[in-house]
Amino acid sequence: MAVFEGEPGEHLLNPMGTVHGGFLATLLDSALGSAVLTMLAPGRTYTTVQLGVHLVRPVLPDTPTLRCEATAVHVGRTTATAQGHVVGAADGRLYAHGTATCAVLTLPAGS
Repeated sequence: MAVFEGEPGEHLLNPMGTVHGGFLATLLDSALGSAVLTMLAPGRTYTTVQLGVHLVRPVLPDTPTLRCEATAVHVGRTTATAQGHVVGAADGRLYAHGTATCAVLTLPAGS
């Protein structure tokens, strides 16, 4: 499992006055990939090849801290998948959920 937290704010607003969905996508991508990374052997790494994000409710500039929790679902030799959700850190309200598919790679020698 991997956990990331983020603070919404005015610096993240889109033209409609809500926090840009890319903020939630970034929280998800970071946590989903890290959940996969925790399951990889030394010398292995990953890169995200597909990210699915479902936005459930708007995030406003004054929305309190958001928490993203992610878990690896499958980690194989060449691919991995993970799932996660973004909730209010204090109240547990769901703001977004998502999945990732990752390519599992071997690090070059000396990395």
